[in-house]
Amino acid sequence: MKGVKNLPLQKYTIFKTNMFKKGTKAYSIFNNKCPKCHEGDFFKHRFSYHPNKVIATHDNCPTCNFKYMIEPSFFYGAMYVSYAITVALFVAVFIIAKVLMGLDILESFAAILLAAVILMPLNMRLSRILWINIFVSFDKNRLKDTTN
Repeated sequence: MKGVKNLPLQKYTIFKTNMFKKGTKAYSIFNNKCPKCHEGDFFKHRFSYHPNKVIATHDNCPTCNFKYMIEPSFFYGAMYVSYAITVALFVAVFIIAKVLMGLDILESFAAILLAAVILMPLNMRLSRILWINIFVSFDKNRLKDTTN
């Protein structure tokens, strides 16, 4: 076509998400960090199947001294989060087992039970860190306040 200039190709940049950067709730959740400063560890131990180590949390953040137990029995609310995660897991495993793999009903429930037992420690940790992140937001000045 005459008179139509070739448009230069624009450089496309790779889409980078800010979802997992420090300062976001996702950063705190997926890295198991203090929801207030995103520096200190939330749990005392790394992921473990040992019953005493699964949900053992520090009383206060090791870095900014934020008290994790905001009020007495604060983490009882995490049971509701755990329930929601468990229901979603059960539905997903049932659909995969029954529909995609063609297992009968008893085998599907066995798969649900197996998945529940295997993922129980992850569910317990995830529900606690999600629960506290609902109520506590990142404070970029928190570290500055504690160093003075």
